[in-house]
Amino acid sequence: MTTYLDFEQKIKILQEELDSAKAKGDKSEIPKAQKSLDKEVERSFKALSDYQKLQLARHQDRPYALDYVRLIMDDFYEIHGDRAFRDDPAIICFLGYIGGQKTLVVGEQKGRGIKNKVKRNFGMPNPEGYRKALRAVRLAEKFDIPVLMLVDTPGAYPGLGAEERGQSEAIARNLFEFTSIAVPMVSVVIGEGGSGGALAIGVADKFAMMRYSVFSVISPEGCSAILWNDPAKVEVATKALKITPSDLIDHKLIDDIVEEPLIGAHRDKEGAAKALKEYYLKNLEELRALSVEDMLQKRYEKLTNVGAFAE
Repeated sequence: MTTYLDFEQKIKILQEELDSAKAKGDKSEIPKAQKSLDKEVERSFKALSDYQKLQLARHQDRPYALDYVRLIMDDFYEIHGDRAFRDDPAIICFLGYIGGQKTLVVGEQKGRGIKNKVKRNFGMPNPEGYRKALRAVRLAEKFDIPVLMLVDTPGAYPGLGAEERGQSEAIARNLFEFTSIAVPMVSVVIGEGGSGGALAIGVADKFAMMRYSVFSVISPEGCSAILWNDPAKVEVATKALKITPSDLIDHKLIDDIVEEPLIGAHRDKEGAAKALKEYYLKNLEELRALSVEDMLQKRYEKLTNVGAFAE
C-alpha cells in the first residue's frame, strides 16, 4: 500500500485519477491527468520546507540499502560477521559488480515491517556492525576493490550491551582506519544520517547526499526535547539544525548532492538507483585516475579542512 504524506494528498488524488483513466483506457483523459499530476508534483516538491524534507528522508517507501544493492549490483553476495562477536543485521556488506566494476557495498539497513525492523534494530548498528564494516573494507583493500557506503541510520545503538562492547571505540576506529584505506571510497547518505552512527561509514574520498536526505549531529526530536522540552518545536529544531543537503554543501561539509527524481526516491526507486549508480561510477573513474598517494593525500586534506575556528 502506497503511503502519502500530508503535503502529498493532492498528488494522491491526481494519481488515483490517472490510474482510473488508464484502467478505463480513456486515451483522451490520460494526457490531461498526467499533465495535472506533473504540474502538482513540480509545485509541491519545488517548495519543500526542511521538515518536509526530513519526512521524505524517513519515508517508509524510500529505498533502503538492500533495495539499492538489488537495483544497481550484479552477481552480488553478502559478507557476514565481525569475526569477534556476531553478525549485526543493521550493517550489510555485499561484494559484486556495479556497471562492470567490482565493488564492495557497505550499508545501514533499517528494515520494513515490524519483524524486519526488530531484526535490523531499526537501522541502529551495534559495535560489531561497525567492526564488520571495517573487516569487509580491509578485505576490499587487500584485493584492490573500491568501496561504496550507503548511510541510513537514526544513530548508533545506545544500549547498555553496545556500550559494554565498545560502541564509541568501534566508531572511532572506523574514522581512524578509513582515512588510510588505499582504495577509492565513496559514501552517500541515502536517507537519514544520524550522528556518529552515520560518520562511522562516512569517511571517504567523496561524501554526498541524496537530494531528499538529511544529516545531523542529533535528531530534531532530541534537539527540541533538550532545548525546549517541547515536542511541538520539532519543525523549529529541524530548520535551526541545518540538516538538508543544500545547507551542508554551503558549509562545505559534503562534496555533492545526488539529484534523485523530483517526486522523490520513494515514488521512483529505479530513477534514484540510476542517479546513485551514475554518481558512483563517475567519481570512481576520477579517483582511479589518481595515484594511491595522491588519493590519500586529497582525502586527508578534505577531512582536515572540515569545520572552522576563530581565535
